[in-house]
Amino acid sequence: MILLQVSRVLLLTMIGFLMALAVTPIWYRFLQKYRLSKQIRTAKVAPVYNQFHEKKTGTPTAGGVIIWGTVVGIAAVFGILGFAFNGFWKYLNFLSRAETYLPLAAILIAGILGFLDDWLGILKIGGGNGGGLKVRYKLLVYLLIAIIGAWWFYFKLDWTVLNIPFYGSVEVGFWYIPIFMFIIIASAFSANETDGLDGLLGGVALFAFVALTTVAFVLGRYDLAAFGGVVIGALLAFLWFNIYPAKFFMGDTGSMALGITLGVIVMLTNTTLLLPFFAIILVLESLSVLIQLLSKKLAGKKVFLSTPIHHHFEALGWHESQVTMRFWIISAVSAAFGLVVFFLTRFL
Repeated sequence: MILLQVSRVLLLTMIGFLMALAVTPIWYRFLQKYRLSKQIRTAKVAPVYNQFHEKKTGTPTAGGVIIWGTVVGIAAVFGILGFAFNGFWKYLNFLSRAETYLPLAAILIAGILGFLDDWLGILKIGGGNGGGLKVRYKLLVYLLIAIIGAWWFYFKLDWTVLNIPFYGSVEVGFWYIPIFMFIIIASAFSANETDGLDGLLGGVALFAFVALTTVAFVLGRYDLAAFGGVVIGALLAFLWFNIYPAKFFMGDTGSMALGITLGVIVMLTNTTLLLPFFAIILVLESLSVLIQLLSKKLAGKKVFLSTPIHHHFEALGWHESQVTMRFWIISAVSAAFGLVVFFLTRFL
């Protein structure tokens, strides 16, 4: 039984990879044909960022559609085939009301909303740097999704328990709602801030989803693990084209989808307090932004040369690919440590 489920997750991961790899050239040509390109922030608004990234002006964006489009597409196809036929097709179907309806809804809704933001940026509409929604409006979108998700978990699923490593489950009651909202908003915001270098968010998210897919499998939530496997496969295919020098950018359609889905899976697996290990770079990126803002407001000076923190290291002289690879290494080690904590907590 276990080996059969392992094979299922691995097979769906490969299918996700091959499907995303196949559709990427089609989506890339579409982005080029209609000139759906990223607007680079000006030197006046972001001098350090502009110095290192001005040459990327005109690079196609919204590549994140490949990730969530692949996941939703595969779920729909195998869901229909699994419903109509038994045997192999039912084996590949990972649609489950208890396990995958919520993350599928999250990745689809967030992906569409993110694409709309990317579209505004392409058209240079809105008050964001280079077009698109301002940060405050993005936070409002995250808040709305978080409220809906928190309502569903608390009132529909009756989830009121938080797991504390090496201690056990704690009844938090109504506090589950603000905790849920914080996780979703923080994950979405942090993913958006991390998406600033070629391959950075894709690689960081890859290690986080590998860790959470492992957790889901160990917990016996095989459909959720299968969903995670498809995300991993799609991310690998995306990274094939997104590593330096990137053929296209992920865009908000990808960062929003990945960030919010990451938060939902963390809540579904009750590994809230392990999220900082599974996604340590996301935490560091958002913390650097908050520290910089507070320092400028309160002390009138900057702590970092530029934020998010990956731009600080660029300003120190690190090449973009060096920053990305080193952040990947940190992500891998931290995610592995998070899994160690998870296993020790569960089996000791």
